[in-house]
Amino acid sequence: MSTHSDKTAQIEEIYKSPFFDLIQRSRTVHLQNWDEDNVQLCTLLSVKTGGCSEDCSYCAQSARYNTGVKAEKLMTSEDILPVAKKARESGTTRFCMGAAWKGVKSGDARFNTMLETVREVSKLGMEVCVTLGQLGDDEARQLKEAGVTAYNHNIDTSPEYYTEIVSTHSFEDRLGTISSVQKAGMAVCCGGIIGMGETERDRLRMLEVLCGFTPPPESVPINCLMSMPGTPLEEQPAVDIFELVRLVATTRIMLPKSRIRLSAGRTRLSREGQALCFFAGANSIFYGEKLLTADNPGTNEDLELLKALDLNPQEQGIPLEVR
Repeated sequence: MSTHSDKTAQIEEIYKSPFFDLIQRSRTVHLQNWDEDNVQLCTLLSVKTGGCSEDCSYCAQSARYNTGVKAEKLMTSEDILPVAKKARESGTTRFCMGAAWKGVKSGDARFNTMLETVREVSKLGMEVCVTLGQLGDDEARQLKEAGVTAYNHNIDTSPEYYTEIVSTHSFEDRLGTISSVQKAGMAVCCGGIIGMGETERDRLRMLEVLCGFTPPPESVPINCLMSMPGTPLEEQPAVDIFELVRLVATTRIMLPKSRIRLSAGRTRLSREGQALCFFAGANSIFYGEKLLTADNPGTNEDLELLKALDLNPQEQGIPLEVR
């Protein structure tokens, strides 16, 4: 078994290899494991916006920052179902619901509302993903029984840099929730955010942690920070496109069976930049006008880009395997 430092060195060596060698290698790995022209379209809906008690430095939904995001009540299944149906009609195969709060507890009225919503949405035939903050074994089991296929819980950055970004929960808390999700048999959707002032090594350490999951994450969202006015990170510059492509390529090589999802920050990427990411191994995008509180390219824009690149949206009805 390789030691911690061996794995770090291995990932770093891949990441720092000559750019064209790197993306050629990641493309080869991608073609060995995936349908080359298939891209999964996911829709993300904020079902409970704002008023969160956590202090995540990147998040406009924290009640601790003056960002102009108003706290809203949890949406009901009657509110959510029309949005989910519209998403399915537009080609989405995974419907993700996110709530801005610390976590969920069994027996809580809001948790019961979410369980009911999941039961209804799961009848539509899409994969159902939720991101509800921290949960334990019991809550994870109930979500799985209600019809959740994947749980999103990003580790955000490296264990070492985590305390610079959040103080109201720990990196270990994140790993505890992921452990509960895996015990319940749900797929894990877990990635991070780059552009928060972290070092290159922090990004690679984050990837190293993801590689240590058993089983590996089913999908890995790679977010570029959308620096939101009013948050502590509002002055952070945009991520360099070639650094993003290198990370996508290295992630594809290290996690050959995981979907790599281009997530927040795509509005700042050119069509050519996104094309490079797809070539390097990205094969999933968040699709729709909004990502929680940040803008996202329009659905027509995305479909036009995929068409220009001879890429096809993943068809509905392809079952999700929990690896």
